[in-house]
Amino acid sequence: MLQKFRFQFGTLLFITCITISSCNKNDLPKVTTNGISEITQISAKISGTIKEEGASSINFRGFCWSISPNPTIEDNKTTNGFEIGEYTGILTGLIANTKYYVRAYATTSDGTSYGNELNFTTSLGTMVDVRDGNSYKIITIGTQTWMAENLKATKYNDGTDIPIITDQIEWASLTSPGYCYYLNDYTNYGSIYGCLYNWYSVNTGKLCPEGWHAPVKNEFEILIDYLGGEQVAGAKLKEIGTTHWTYPNEGATNESGFCALPAGNRDYEGGFGYNGFYGNFWSSTDGIPNHAYEIYVGAQSTIVFLSPAYKQMGYSVRCIKNE
Repeated sequence: MLQKFRFQFGTLLFITCITISSCNKNDLPKVTTNGISEITQISAKISGTIKEEGASSINFRGFCWSISPNPTIEDNKTTNGFEIGEYTGILTGLIANTKYYVRAYATTSDGTSYGNELNFTTSLGTMVDVRDGNSYKIITIGTQTWMAENLKATKYNDGTDIPIITDQIEWASLTSPGYCYYLNDYTNYGSIYGCLYNWYSVNTGKLCPEGWHAPVKNEFEILIDYLGGEQVAGAKLKEIGTTHWTYPNEGATNESGFCALPAGNRDYEGGFGYNGFYGNFWSSTDGIPNHAYEIYVGAQSTIVFLSPAYKQMGYSVRCIKNE
């Protein structure tokens, strides 16, 4: 940036031009770091947006990351073009079960600007449920280890079948275990969102694989507190984007790696609803009469809600590893 300075000595006036290497922050691009997806043991996909170009054209854009806060392009970085708008990048060469900090960046001839910082922990890998061969990504969040996918088990961990209930009237009158797929459609819903279980299935204590269990209410509370409290934890739990969530999927960053999906639910009258809008997850904790505790997140909010629900409701289940 070229700036003029005036110096006066006696009756003489000198005007000189000096090139200044630093610049006004307002001259730099406006960058945001949007969210994290596809977290594995060694990689993660990041999305960002350049909202404004700044005073000079963009030379490079991408993401920088480190195991320490406030990463810069002097640490690890990707380069992902130079256009204005939304873009994505893949972070590679990561270490399993390690916390990373990441920021979007854009570089011009005036300098480099950075987006907001997000953090995530790489996956521990996967576990295979021996009763049916289903494989689940697993993630460490604070001191807890969670499945990063909805449960799909159709048998208890003792090998006996969980009753599948497709009839609406039968579901509504059920006070014993049962499960179903959204709209009774495995191909389009069950294969993606897993099963919807009533609470009586959870209460058997046999729903999750050996070495895992359905979370108690307090374990959900620990998760929410670790993610900054109920007002913001929902954003950190939700899968980013609108592939599965309806617009706008408010604030979703998936920083936790939990990758909450909006499976919708089956209500206590046997009807289906809210796929794409809500993700509901049972706890094993009993509540007020005929109710048990669940958490849920929604497309229109960053909040995670912890509340009692009718035991006849069909919700998703995320298993947590035994300590």
